[in-house]
Formats: sequence, C-alpha cells, structure tokens
Amino acid sequence: MTAKLSSIRLCAATALLLVSSAMTGPAWAETLQGALVKAYRSNPTLTGARAGQRATDENVPIQKAAGRPALDATGSYSESILKPTISFTSPQRTIDANAQLSVPIYSGGAVRNGVKAAKVRVEAGQANLRGTEASIFSQVVAAYMDVIRDSAIVSLNRANVNVLEVNLQATNDRFEVGDVTRTDVAQSESRLALARSDLQTAEANLISSRENYVALVGDVPDNLEPPPALPGLPDSPMGAVQVALSDNPDILAAKKASEAARYDVKVARAGTSPRLSAFTQAGYTNYLDSLENSTGTQINKQAVAGVQINLPLYQGGRPAAQVRQNQALESQAMEQQIEIERGVIAQTRASYASWQASLQTIASSQKAVEAASLSLEGVRAENSVGSRTILDILNAEQESLNARVELVSARRNAYVAGFTLLAAMGHAEARDLGLEGGALYDPMVNYDRVKGKWFDWDYDRAPVPQATRTVDTPAQNANVQEGAEQP
Repeated sequence: MTAKLSSIRLCAATALLLVSSAMTGPAWAETLQGALVKAYRSNPTLTGARAGQRATDENVPIQKAAGRPALDATGSYSESILKPTISFTSPQRTIDANAQLSVPIYSGGAVRNGVKAAKVRVEAGQANLRGTEASIFSQVVAAYMDVIRDSAIVSLNRANVNVLEVNLQATNDRFEVGDVTRTDVAQSESRLALARSDLQTAEANLISSRENYVALVGDVPDNLEPPPALPGLPDSPMGAVQVALSDNPDILAAKKASEAARYDVKVARAGTSPRLSAFTQAGYTNYLDSLENSTGTQINKQAVAGVQINLPLYQGGRPAAQVRQNQALESQAMEQQIEIERGVIAQTRASYASWQASLQTIASSQKAVEAASLSLEGVRAENSVGSRTILDILNAEQESLNARVELVSARRNAYVAGFTLLAAMGHAEARDLGLEGGALYDPMVNYDRVKGKWFDWDYDRAPVPQATRTVDTPAQNANVQEGAEQP
C-alpha cells in the first residue's frame, strides 16, 4: 500500500513538473526584431564598418584633387647679418612674396582613371557594408536563438532534477518498507547526481549565450519572444544559388574590386605619358630702403604665365614595374572573385541542406517527445504493479528528457540555418527585414555629401562613439522563468 501511494505521488509530481515546463510564460519583453534594431543602431562592428565606408568615400575627392588647380603662396623676411664684402648693392633687409597658380591640363588619364577606381571602390565598400550588416544580423539571430534554446534546456534539466528528487524520495520510502532494494536507491541517487551535473552545465551554457547576446546587441536578453517565421526561403538549392549569385553582397564587392583593379592598371600606364599644365606666377620684393647706392625704386614686381609640358623619357623602369604590379593585383582580384563565388555557392547549398535536415529533425523529435512521454507514463504504471523496475523508470525519464532537448535544439538549428540561407542569398539585411526604429543608414548620403567637396578647410566635427558600451550591464545568470521551452 505504501509503495502504491509513493508511486502515485511520484507520477503526480512528474506530471505537474512536465506540464509547467511546457506552459507558455508571461508576457515577453523582447522580440527578435527589437534585438536586430538594437544591434543595427549600436553594434560596434557595424558602426565601425560604416565609419570605414565614410573613409573610403573620401578617396573620390582625394583623387579629384589631383586634377584641380593648385594655388601656393610663400613669403619671407630676411635681415642681413654680415653683408658680402665684394657687394656694394646688397640690401640690408628684404621682404619677398610669391604666388603661383598651377592648372593641370593633361596627365595621361591618371586622374580620370584614379577617380573611376575610387568610385568603384566606394561601390565595393557599400557592398561590403551590406555583407557586414548581414553577418551581424546572422550572429544576433544565432545568439537570440541560443538564449531561447539554452533557457529551455535549463528549464527541462531543472524539471528533471526535481522529478528525480521526488523519485529518490519515493524510492527511499519503498526501501524502508522493503518494497525495493538498496540497489534501486543507489541507482536513483546516481541518476540524480548526474542530472544535477547536467543542470550545472546547462546553466553555464545559458550564461555564456546571454553574455554573447549582450556583446552583440548591447542589452540584456529579457524574456525573449519566439521568433517570427522567416520570409522568402527558397524551394530548392538551385534556386537559392541563382539568387545568391545575383544578390550576395560579397560577390558584388569582389566584382567591383576586380573592376577597380583594371582602372589601377590604366593609372599606372599613365606614368609614361606626357603631362601638360598651365601656370602663372607673381612675385613682390621690397628692400625696405636698405638697398645701398641705389637711386631707383626699392620695390620689384613681376608676373609670368605660361604652359609647361613634362615628357618622361626614362625613369629607371619604374613605370613598367608599376604596370606589371597592378596587372598582377588585377589577376589576384579576379581569382578572389571566383574564390568568393565558390564560397557563397557552398555556403548557400550547405545552409539549405542544414535547414531541410533541421526541419526533418523537428518532425522526428516531436514524434519522439510524444512517444517518450507515453512510454514514461506506461513504465510508471507498470512499475506500480511490479512489472517494471526503478531502473526502467529512470531510463524512460532520461529518454523523455533527451527527446525534449533534441526538439528544442532542432528548432534553434532550423531557424538559424534558415536565416543563414537568407544571408547567403543577400536577403538578410535591414531593408529586407523591415526593421522599425527610424530611418535606415544610407551610405549614399555621406558619399553624395563629400564627393564634390573642394574647400581645404571643410572639416567634419570630431567623431564620437556610436556604439554603446556594456561595462555597466549586470553579469548574466541562469535564472529562467517558467515557460522557457517553446511548446
């Protein structure tokens, strides 16, 4: 009678714990879109990449400056300390002022091709910025799903520890009345110790996932909601590859880098071309009435204008070496373009396969959870009538836990693989995800602002950090509210 009551109490406690672990929790405080918006605004890798792109934008006005007029002015004042002994007209003091205006007319195409190369590199940089954005979003999605998964695993392991504690108490009760042996008690104690160890490992993993989330998002992960369905996933790996070949930002950046390298070759070829420029000079000298033995004016003025041509005849082989060097760099850029294309194709196909496999794993794990739950109920019922041992119950409980953990992990893997697939296709950026949090960052705004600037003193304000620091965020813990596992 005591054994039967203990078994009934154990079944009731198990059912209560498993039901509570499958319940949905309280109102969630953070969504995946909210996490992505925070990362979009304040992730230092992304804000740093934007600053780097703004630096790349400046190469266009820098290259344009080589084809613009240059105006120089010099001035000097000199005082003779020891006058030449054989000079009778040397001035005691002199003021000199000179100005020169130089206007480039022809430079063999160096300026024109340099500007084109800079513009193409701006386009390549913008594509790289898109790739950085997609990469950060992929990391945020993975971190977000890791927190959800590890929270669920901690919740499941805590429920398992509680069940095993009840099981051990029930086994001890039955041992006291002689219904089971000391071996049964030892088996229950062993499983409880292992479960506590697994719980500690799960809690450490959850803390690690939460800290990684803080590093990426800049905020603590409070009550994360289940993510929304992913839009635009392909029907086949071939379709995904075709989209990736046209939309992946890394491939686009590699193409632009190869194009810029071709312009660099043309710039190097201009090293052997004539250079033509116009110039004008003006000078002013005032001897300040210190020119001895002079009956005329003590002021000298002059102005000249002309055209200058520079014909490079021999430069020690430097121009040819520079052309060959840039041709080699162009060849390298071509090979890198193919390398990146190969990598994107492989990543796209692998992500598609991983996504499909995870979906199948979810279906199988769901069936396994249902079967393991039914099996556990049956084993407990059979144990109450003496046809099953305590070890059978322990094994059934472990199988049920494993099935639930596998299901939670499969859901995480499927979502991350799906988002990785979208990123490989070039469809995982802010403009694709419909982020709500203000205007999106447009790199063309800064480029349009600076591309035509010509004033030498047109500086920007001193920069300040855009990313947020996390030094003041609290150290993360493994506390999990009820309902961490998605039903």
